[in-house]
Amino acid sequence: MTAKAKPASPEDALDPKKALVPTVVKVNEARVTRGFWPKIQRTAARIPFADQALAAWYAARDPQTPLPAKGMIFAALAYFVMPVDAIPDLFAGIGYTDDAAVIAALIATLGANIKRRHRDQAEEAVERLRGG
Repeated sequence: MTAKAKPASPEDALDPKKALVPTVVKVNEARVTRGFWPKIQRTAARIPFADQALAAWYAARDPQTPLPAKGMIFAALAYFVMPVDAIPDLFAGIGYTDDAAVIAALIATLGANIKRRHRDQAEEAVERLRGG
């Protein structure tokens, strides 16, 4: 980031219009890199979309995934890891519905960028995380 660049705010990270701005992509990537695994380890047994979130994670980390797709994936995963969201995750039963909707929209929009190898890696990770 240059000296004149403004840091990306949480609102910027969640704004779809800004998801591909290079500074926002970098901030989202850093947030996801730092927060994804701790959150998925805590929640994998409770959330039915863990495999989809993990497949998106593996696609975002894949050097063959196009940069615009990575930017959108990191934005969706940043929403998942950020403590600020539409429905706080602490509400039992409904707390992750907004996160699930964001991941579902991501898969519907960019599913072609999530390859079979990403899904296979995700299935293996879910099994490990759930103790299976």
